Amino acid sequence: MSHIRGRFHKSVDKMVTEYTASIPFDWRLYRYDIAGSIAHARMLAKQGIVSQEEAETITNGLAVIRQEIEQGQFQFKTELEDIHMNIEARLLEKVGEVGGKLHTARSRNDQVALDLRLFAKEAISDTLIKLREFQQALISLAEANKSVVMPGYTHLQPAQPVLLAHHILAYFEMFQRDVARFSDCFKRADVMPSGSGAIAGVAYHIDREFLAHELSFSEISQNSIDAVSDRDFVVEYEAAASLCMMHLSRLAEEIILWSSAEFDFIEIDEAYATGSSIMPQKKNPDVAELVRGKTGRVYGKLMALLTTMKGLPLSYNRDMQEDKEGFFDTIDTLLSTLEVFAGMVETLKVKAENTGQAVKRGYILATDLADYLVRKGEAFRTAHDIVARLVSYAMEKVKSFSELSLTEYKDYSPLFEEDVYSITIESSIADRDIIGGTAPRQVEQALATAKEIIGDSKSGK
Repeated sequence: MSHIRGRFHKSVDKMVTEYTASIPFDWRLYRYDIAGSIAHARMLAKQGIVSQEEAETITNGLAVIRQEIEQGQFQFKTELEDIHMNIEARLLEKVGEVGGKLHTARSRNDQVALDLRLFAKEAISDTLIKLREFQQALISLAEANKSVVMPGYTHLQPAQPVLLAHHILAYFEMFQRDVARFSDCFKRADVMPSGSGAIAGVAYHIDREFLAHELSFSEISQNSIDAVSDRDFVVEYEAAASLCMMHLSRLAEEIILWSSAEFDFIEIDEAYATGSSIMPQKKNPDVAELVRGKTGRVYGKLMALLTTMKGLPLSYNRDMQEDKEGFFDTIDTLLSTLEVFAGMVETLKVKAENTGQAVKRGYILATDLADYLVRKGEAFRTAHDIVARLVSYAMEKVKSFSELSLTEYKDYSPLFEEDVYSITIESSIADRDIIGGTAPRQVEQALATAKEIIGDSKSGK
C-alpha cells in the first residue's frame, strides 16, 4: 500500500497508486464509514479499550470531518487510496496521535464490509420507495382507464380482448415480485461484519452486540472469514435490479409500440419525448428507448461482479475493490429509471377509441366461438378446428364474424344458433370472471388489492 509501507523500502510507482486507488468512487461511502467509526470508538470506550475522553475526542473529530466533506471542504487524496485512509489521515491531523487508536480491533477488511452493507441497506430502502411510487403510477393509469378495451396479444398477434387496466396491472404484479426480492435482499445485507478483523476476528474483548445496536443491524455475522469476503448481498441487489430493469424494459417496449403510428394507442407527454434534428413531424419515445438501453448496462454490472467473485479463494482479495463502481452505477441507474418512468406513466394519454377499433380486428373472438360450441356439447379440439376453418372462410369472403349469416355458420356446425350473435367484445371480457381474469369485477378487485398493498406499505405494514 502506498501509505502503509512497513517492510517495504521502495515507494509505490505513481501509476500503481492511481491504478489501485478507489477514492475516486468509494468517497460515496463517507457517511457510512464515519458512522461505523463513531460506533466503533464508543464501543472501544465502553469496553475500556480506550478512555471515554479519547473516544469523545475521536468522535468529535469525525463529526467535523463529516461536515467538511458535506460542505465540500475536504480534500480527497489519491495517494491515500480509499475513503477509510483519507478519513483516518484527516483525523490524525485534527486530533493528533489519539486518532491512531481508532483502528484498534478492526481491519479495513471488516471496515469496508460494514460500510458497503450500511450503504446497501439505505439503497434498498430507497429502491423500495421508488418501486412503490412506480406502482402507484401504474394504479393511477389503470384506474383512469379501467373501462378501456384493447387487444391482448400473444406472439404480438391479436389474441383475445382484455381491459387495458388488466394489462397494466400485469406490470403491477411484476413489480410486486421486485418489491419482495429487494425486501428479501435487505435481510442478507442486514448482517453486521464488524469485529471480524482482517480474517480471523480480533484479539480484544469487544462488544459486537453493542455495535449491531448502534448501527441498526438485526444480525451479527457468525464467521469472520465469510464476513470479510461476502459480497452476496451486492450480487443479490444487482440480480434483483436486473429483473426489475427487465420488467421496466418490457413496459418501455410496449409504450414504444403503442405510441407508434401503427398502433396509436397512447400519446407520450412532450416532456418525455424528443423531436428529430431533420424530420419536423417526429416525436420520439427517447425515455422509453433509454430504459431499454440502460437495462443492458445493469445486466453488465451483474455479470462483471459474478465473474470477479467466482475465482476468489477465501478470504479478502483486492479484486473485490471492483464491487463498488458497478454497484453504485446499478443503484443510480435503477433509481433514476424508476423515477423518470413513473413520471412518464403518470402523463400518458390513452386513445380509447383507437384501442376499441383495434380490438375489432383480427377475428379476436375466435376463442369465444370455440367456447360457444363447447357449451353446446362439442369437444374443444373439434370446436377449435371448426372455428379455424370458419376464420379462413371469413377471411376469404372479407367478412367479420358479425357479418356472417347464420346459414354460413351452420355450414361449419349445426350447433350454431341465433344466439351466436350475442358473442361480443363485451361479453368475451365479462365471461372471464374468475380470479386473475379480465372481467370488470375481477379488475375492480385487483385494483382494490393493489391500492391496499400500496396503502399498507405507506403505513409500514
